[in-house]
Amino acid sequence: MQYFPLFVNTQSLRVLIVGAGEVASRKLDLLSRTEAQLSVIAPDVCEEVLAYAQCGRISLLQRKVSIDDIADIDLLYLATADDALNYEMAMYAKAQGIWVNVVDSPSLCQFITPSIVDRGRLQVAISTAGAAPVFARELRSKIETLLPNSLAPLFDFIAQRRVEVQQRLPIFSQRKLFWEQFLRANGDRFDGHTSKHYDNAFNQLISDGEILLIDDETPLSLLPIAVMPLLQRLDLVCSDLCLPSELLELCRRDASRGALLSLSQITDRIDKGERLLIYADVGAINKLAAHFPIAKRLRAGSL
Repeated sequence: MQYFPLFVNTQSLRVLIVGAGEVASRKLDLLSRTEAQLSVIAPDVCEEVLAYAQCGRISLLQRKVSIDDIADIDLLYLATADDALNYEMAMYAKAQGIWVNVVDSPSLCQFITPSIVDRGRLQVAISTAGAAPVFARELRSKIETLLPNSLAPLFDFIAQRRVEVQQRLPIFSQRKLFWEQFLRANGDRFDGHTSKHYDNAFNQLISDGEILLIDDETPLSLLPIAVMPLLQRLDLVCSDLCLPSELLELCRRDASRGALLSLSQITDRIDKGERLLIYADVGAINKLAAHFPIAKRLRAGSL
């Protein structure tokens, strides 16, 4: 992976854009939604950029940029048509430890700006590492249709109640189950029923344990899409084998990992309502499947 995705806290972030044409204005359309301190330097300014200055969203200096201008910034965008200037400023910024993005010059960039789906607290970022930005935009359009605007107020509602849930449910597993129950009942809506689903979820904190089995001969790429919700609810992944990265990509990232458990330990975990995945050789999985009739054996093409 050439580019590692990060979500940066923009409070007090100092961003400088060199250039004030159409490309710079597109960058500002996105950056202006953040809490960053935005500055623009350029001798010639398009109307869109000027409008941001007139409303006080950016600090605008109508002149040529100099090396001294990038002394106290965190991020630098170079959006000029002067390749020599872009190169000189990019090299200096890198030497000073400042992250730089040079529009249409991936080789000079230390970061790139992804295509973004914005639903308030929910952000989805899409990147093709600069290879196919048109595809990224097409994918963004598809995701936009899947995520309703109601998600923005819904996640504001959830954020406002996280402290209350932590106080009422001090055990992490209880809180996880609570939010699962709430989201299952409420879905992606935010309406007059949302508060009722929230209150009801406190009374539904009983979880049935679950055991999933995968043998090491199963082609993970051929697992049906229906297994994804199961793998995303896991509490524990057990194996004495080296877990394939392909499997870890499918599993809930914060699920615990450990060695294979004894039969009695597995039974105890299930009785406590935990959800386990066991990855082992075919012989071990066959024995576990015979011992635990409730187990779901995940195979290529079917559950």
